[in-house]
Amino acid sequence: MPPPQLDTRPPATRTERRVGSLEILAGLLVLLVVFRGPLSDLVSGPALSTWTTVFVSVLVQAAPFLAFGVALSAVIAVFVPRSFWARALPSHPALAVPTAGLAGVVLPGCECGSVPIAGSLIRRGVTPAAALAFLLAAPAINPIVLTATVVAFPGRPEMAVARGLASLVVAVLIGWLWLRLGKTEWIKLPHRPELDTLPQWQAFWAACRHDVLHAGGFLVIGAAAAATINVVVPEAWLTSLAANAVLSVLALAVLAVLLSICSEADAFVAASLSQFSLTSRLVFLVVGPMVDLKLISMQTGVFGSRFASRFAPATFVMAVAVGTIFGVVLL
Repeated sequence: MPPPQLDTRPPATRTERRVGSLEILAGLLVLLVVFRGPLSDLVSGPALSTWTTVFVSVLVQAAPFLAFGVALSAVIAVFVPRSFWARALPSHPALAVPTAGLAGVVLPGCECGSVPIAGSLIRRGVTPAAALAFLLAAPAINPIVLTATVVAFPGRPEMAVARGLASLVVAVLIGWLWLRLGKTEWIKLPHRPELDTLPQWQAFWAACRHDVLHAGGFLVIGAAAAATINVVVPEAWLTSLAANAVLSVLALAVLAVLLSICSEADAFVAASLSQFSLTSRLVFLVVGPMVDLKLISMQTGVFGSRFASRFAPATFVMAVAVGTIFGVVLL
């Protein structure tokens, strides 16, 4: 049975209006006015230095992989024929999901690049469940990330094994969950007539510009949110939570969402959190590449708010549960 067709009508024919840059700017201005008191304390002294360092580091980590993902996304959208995906993936959607998840091994990219790639895969006829499985698996099971995990945890190769297996299981389960419960109208990809009307190279550059504006703008918002959280959350809270087995898992899961660290670097951060158990640190490594502030922002920009509001919470719960199980069994 072929996958349902996505809504590709022009925005003017839809009843739902997507949030644009003007609305985002207006919202930021309102927040600046409401929280002008606390913000005035942050803009002086070491707090501003910390905020700037975190904000810049998130952007520097993510920008090269975002550029790689945008370029690859444009190649998929313009040069790869739809018939290729029909041959490359199993025709049955349930089998296409694990195949797409395993394809993440061959693409050494970051989670920032996987978002626009997944959008292009859906446009080229790949079932959304398979594209979402790739989106979740690629940043966590590629060779660069797993090698970094081995280096960060010397003498404990089981951390890399547990991370790779748990991440792949989460990606496949979420893909199957989308097959069961997902609805086509939850994904609102921007209308892209230029992909079919322009010559190929012009369409390629148009696709690159479009994805940079959409994904890049939301990446900046996510980086700013992550930097603010780093300044606001006291380190003493983390130390007190580490003593409780259950709370430590939840604390590091939430911390992974808030810090928004690139998957190529998060293993070294996890290794530095030595006061926490290996299981809680594994959950940190499973959750981070799948759900964080910059990813939620980028998914909102690429797929729409209705998608992100459902996909992010479901992925977070699944990642915490599966990561905890693999940690208890393998670590």
